[in-house]
Amino acid sequence: MVRTQIQLTEKQAKALKQIALDEGISMAEIVRRAIENVVEGKCPPDKDVLKRRAIAAVGSIHSDFTDLSERSDDYLEEIYSE
Repeated sequence: MVRTQIQLTEKQAKALKQIALDEGISMAEIVRRAIENVVEGKCPPDKDVLKRRAIAAVGSIHSDFTDLSERSDDYLEEIYSE
């Protein structure tokens, strides 16, 4: 193990202590698990990243349906009834 020091806000420290108490593990273990989630890519991207991805996806898919926005419920009903 490598010993390191971090600074938390009061709110973060209080929340971390409560989680540690609830789960019966140390604050250090919670921090290690959180870091592992980030390293393994389990941490959800922030809202700005999600927004950029959504904007980039707009218009990237083509459909032969010219009335999809108006009749999407009809098409879904048709698919599920099959």
